[in-house]
Amino acid sequence: MRATGGSSRVMCDNVPGLVSRQRQLCHRHPDVMRAIGLGVAEWTAECQHQFRQHRWNCNTLDRDHSLFGRVLLRSSRESAFVYAVSSAGVVFAITRACSQGELKSCSCDPKKKGTAKDSKGNFDWGGCSDNIDYGIKFARAFVDAKERKGKDARALMNLHNNRAGRKAVKRFLKQECKCHGVSGSCTLRTCWLAMADFRKTGDYLWRKYNGAIQVVMNQDGTGFTVANKRFKKPTKNDLVYFENSPDYCIRDRDAGSLGTAGRVCNLTSRGMDSCEVMCCGRGYDTSHVTRMTKCECKFHWCCAVRCQDCLEALDVHTCKAPKSVDWAAPT
Repeated sequence: MRATGGSSRVMCDNVPGLVSRQRQLCHRHPDVMRAIGLGVAEWTAECQHQFRQHRWNCNTLDRDHSLFGRVLLRSSRESAFVYAVSSAGVVFAITRACSQGELKSCSCDPKKKGTAKDSKGNFDWGGCSDNIDYGIKFARAFVDAKERKGKDARALMNLHNNRAGRKAVKRFLKQECKCHGVSGSCTLRTCWLAMADFRKTGDYLWRKYNGAIQVVMNQDGTGFTVANKRFKKPTKNDLVYFENSPDYCIRDRDAGSLGTAGRVCNLTSRGMDSCEVMCCGRGYDTSHVTRMTKCECKFHWCCAVRCQDCLEALDVHTCKAPKSVDWAAPT
């Protein structure tokens, strides 16, 4: 059901943190804004998936309308990732809504018509190619509007990472085809372009996070230069940041850190989810729990798998709290 003019105005006026240009776009395209709103949960879940084994696990703060709270106030690698994955999420949500016929302002990619050729021969454009260019154009206008109000270093950092996120979605646009012909032969092919699952974008941006480049502003304040001359200059696909990250070991309101007290850790791991790393050397508590699992599964012809319900006993290790459990900084 489409929003009326009055209801869309109420919706747009009650979204916190929008600048005037963003509110204008919201009033003009309420259906696009609803698509973006539905996409927030998707890219937030992707962020939490990528950081699931780290001290900062992309958790949201219920009392903060900025979703990730004060962690975004720092110019850290985590902030760079959040800006990139959220920008990518906006592109993905809008493009998908276009293809599904949910938006008045766009539909399938109008440029994918007629005949074309690839390594397998000629084919006809058909079906519904994802209109990624519209998604990128609207995302750039909407997401970047807040940063274009300022010309400071942080605005330039956010704009760079926003663009890297948009480019990441387009990177995984893939051609899909359907064969037509006698007995399924591919004498004729109909093809279209489709976005890959958002997990591919998330995995790619995660690799970019791990290889993010620390930068400083150049002398004329128009761009970046690498903080360490031994590293290469960042490309448009790289993530950039200014500040080193806090260790996220303790609750620190100013750093946007919830700390790791109570987090589950892996006693046998040597990675970031290990009890030594996750608990920051504070130690861990062990609790003995039982859970119901499926066991003794057997395949029955045809076609079912039947399992028994079994109780499994296991140890769960959780990080000890620091001696002071209060926020490191006053509210």
